[in-house]
Formats: sequence, structure tokens, C-alpha cells
Amino acid sequence: MADLLYELLSPPSGDPSSRPAPDPSSLEYLTSLSSQPLTALETTEPQALAQTSHGLLLSIQALSKKSHKQVIESATHHSTLRTSLPALAASTADLRHSIPKLDHEAVRFSTNYSKSSESDVLLRRKKALLLSRNVERLVDVLELPNLLSTAISTAPVNYSSALDLNGHIRRLHSLYPDSPLVTSIAAQADEAMRTMAANLIQSLKSPGLKLAASLRTISWLRRVLPDLEAAGTSKGHNSQERVLGALFLVCRLATLVNTLDALEPLRDLADQEKARQKAIGSGNAWSGGQQTERYLKRYIEIFREQSFAIVSMFRSIFPPAAPKGNGNEGSDNPLKQQDALEPMPAALATFPLHLVDMLLETLRLYLPTVKDQASRDSLLTQVLYCAGSLGRLGGDFGLFLASLDLGPEAEEEWVEVVKRHRALAGRLESIVGDQKK
Repeated sequence: MADLLYELLSPPSGDPSSRPAPDPSSLEYLTSLSSQPLTALETTEPQALAQTSHGLLLSIQALSKKSHKQVIESATHHSTLRTSLPALAASTADLRHSIPKLDHEAVRFSTNYSKSSESDVLLRRKKALLLSRNVERLVDVLELPNLLSTAISTAPVNYSSALDLNGHIRRLHSLYPDSPLVTSIAAQADEAMRTMAANLIQSLKSPGLKLAASLRTISWLRRVLPDLEAAGTSKGHNSQERVLGALFLVCRLATLVNTLDALEPLRDLADQEKARQKAIGSGNAWSGGQQTERYLKRYIEIFREQSFAIVSMFRSIFPPAAPKGNGNEGSDNPLKQQDALEPMPAALATFPLHLVDMLLETLRLYLPTVKDQASRDSLLTQVLYCAGSLGRLGGDFGLFLASLDLGPEAEEEWVEVVKRHRALAGRLESIVGDQKK
């Protein structure tokens, strides 16, 4: 029934297929009308329609008052759809055409910059990331030369820490020999070690050097010297010990010479007396020599103390090596039979001779100036005590004193001094023996 009413009320059209589909709301209203009596259509339906229309009008008025701005804006935006939609369609078409190119570029990027590829950009980025992760370690490595120099040059000097730092740098250099950074740090460490070696050698020249300090200094030098780093055989070790021993003796000899040079005022007075003696002549009586005696006494005293200290410290620091094998060992080695060169002697084998030459030369120059018999006997006795002091270390030079050319009566004088010295030494030994008993 509702469909028939809808067809009657809808406007006529020529083509039935072009009619729009029935509105569900209209069909529902027509259904409700068909169910009502005819009197209701004339009396109550117009009032209901008027009330509904009035309610809708009030709702529209309230909506327009409350949301008129949004409605205006919506209408404005909807008016731009005529231009926005064609632009969106054009952009969409461009995007659709660009997708294959974008896909091609993405494939090319993934191929060029994948983990398996060897790209320069990736290598630089990896290096930069590696540097960023290890920047603290690199800073610690770069600070090693400064720490080494500080340990060497800043008081109190800490040579043990400096040697530990140098050993750490050497291990780094052995692990990374091709690294320019580690090579540069190793070069700076070598320079610092040369400075440390110079400081240690200078400390060996200090006047008041004791045995404990000399032992520490030599032990540090054993670790500092570059040739000690090589894996050496026994021959190399002996060579290093000879170098250190010679270095120690040279430093202590320089200290001895400087100490004896401090007697220059007394030596000048002795030279003046010697010149006056020559001016007087050998035929005239000479009663001088007091200044020369003072100089020789002080010279022999310093020589005795320093020479004994040098030789005793050397023997304590560098003990003689134990003999290896027996005498027949060399006969089994043809290379040793062909070697005609003898091994180099130890430094201590020739050093006392040099010391004795210094003393004898001084005595030869200045002792003839002293003519007083008691003074000469006292000086010769002091020299004999000096010879006995070195004799306890294997450097007795008492026999060399007989070769001094001190005048025609020097031989008899020398014999008398030796006799008195031996008698005094015998009495001292008997006293010491009685005390022990």
C-alpha cells in the first residue's frame, strides 16, 4: 500500500528505470498514514505535522545559534573542495608514477650500503663509531707520555711508576706496531727514558752516594737501558753488566776528581812552595813544605775514603759471576777453539790501577817538596794505610810505592817507614787477638 501511494505522490518521469529508489523514511510515514482512519487525517495529523515542524524549526534555530561558526567554516572548506580534489588527484597520480623510481632507489641504497658491501662511506662511519666508543681509552693512551714525564721530572721522583708506565707503552707498541699513534707515544716514551737515564747517571755522581741508593740506581738503569729489552743470552747479559760497571766507575771517578779539585786552594799553595824550592836551588837548605804537607794529607785522606767506598760498592753491586763448566768445555766447541780474542776484562781489573796512578803521580810531584823527616814519615805511613785499606779489597799497591823517585835517601827512608808500619800493625793484631780471647 505504501509503495503504491509513493508512486502516486512521486513526480512522473518518462523512463521508469531512472526513478530513484523509494526513501525508507517516506515509506515508513506512508505506512503509518495508511493505518490511520480517514478522520484522523483531517483532524489530528495536521496538528502533529505542525508540532513536528515547529520542533524542527526550534532545533535548527538552536543549532544555528550554537554552531553557526562551525557551520560557516565547514561551508567555506567545502567550497574549496572543487579545487582541492583535482589537486589531490594530480598529486596522487604523481606519487603513483614516482613509486617505481623510489623503489629502485631504495633497492640501490640497500645494495650499496648493506653490511656485506665495502663502501668508503660505511668504512668511515665505522671508524667514527669505533672512535666514539673508545674515545676515553684513547685519551688515557694519549696521557701516558705526560704521566711518564711527570713521574720522572716532578718531585718526589717516582722511578718505579715511570718504569711500569714505560713497560705498558712497550707492550702496546708490541701489540700494535703499525699504529702511528702508538708509535708516536713510544717515541715520546723513549725520549723520557733517555732523560730518566741521564738523571740516574747524574745521581751516581752525587758526593754522598750510599750503597742502598747506588743499588737502587743500578737496578733502575738495568731496566732503562735499551739493550736490556732484547732477549739476551748470557753473553749479552755480561756485556750489559760490564757497561753498567764501567758507567758506575766513571761516575764515581768523576765525583772523586771533583772532590780532589776542591783542594785547589791548598794545591796552589803547594805549587807556590814548589816554585820557591826550585828558586832556592838544590844546594841550599829548604825548611818549607808545610802547605804541601797539608795538601798531601788532605789529598790522601780523601783518596783513601773515596777509593775504598768506590771499590767496595762496586763489589757489592756487581758480584763476580760464578765460573761456568770446567776447563775442558771449550775443547768440545770448535768455534771457541778458533776464537783468538780474549774476553774483555772486568772494569774493576783496571780501575784500581788508574786510581793508584793518580795517587803516585801526586806524590811524585809534591812529596819531594816536604823535607821535614817527621812529616814525610807521617805522609808515607798514611799512604801505607791507604794501600792496606785497598788491599782488603784486593787492590794493595804497597809495592808500587817503591818505584817513586823521591831522592837518593828515599829508599832507606821508605824501608824504615815500612818496618815501623809493620811493627805497629803486628801490635794492633796482637791487641785485637787478646781482646777476642
